[in-house]
Amino acid sequence: MTAQPKPGATLCLWYDGGAEEAAQFYAATFPDSHVGAIMRAPSDYPDGKAGTVLTVEFTVLGLACFGLNGGPMFKHSEAFSFQVATNDQEETDRYWNAIVGNGGEESACGWCKDKWGLSWQITPRALTDGMTDPDPAARKRVFEAMMTMRKIDIAAIEAARAGR
Repeated sequence: MTAQPKPGATLCLWYDGGAEEAAQFYAATFPDSHVGAIMRAPSDYPDGKAGTVLTVEFTVLGLACFGLNGGPMFKHSEAFSFQVATNDQEETDRYWNAIVGNGGEESACGWCKDKWGLSWQITPRALTDGMTDPDPAARKRVFEAMMTMRKIDIAAIEAARAGR
């Protein structure tokens, strides 16, 4: 078997034992996502047993990632998040509901966390378009509407943008 070429950069994500489960969830949830090589401990070691998953190579939405089961000492924070652009409410709802419904939690303005503590921004293109509208009044209305939301409601964003 020939080794696949490695990308120039890979995002390393620290998990407290959930790297393989997280990678499988991301691969099942997002397009252009898959699980690659899984490295298991070849023998017992001070914090684990032979066969324990140490690392997982995976791809999320085309982004190369490396999940490291490093233990409880480092936690994910909102300082890092995946931002996922969506095309419509159905896609927005699907991703949001998958993350929140699988042990995650809602936050504000299109942000949520998965059950491993990783933050996600589920961002409809309609929101991005509204926030970059050439009309400052439209941008203000879109921003103010977004500030009242958890999951983004595209119809409400479009209505705010139009001044309705």
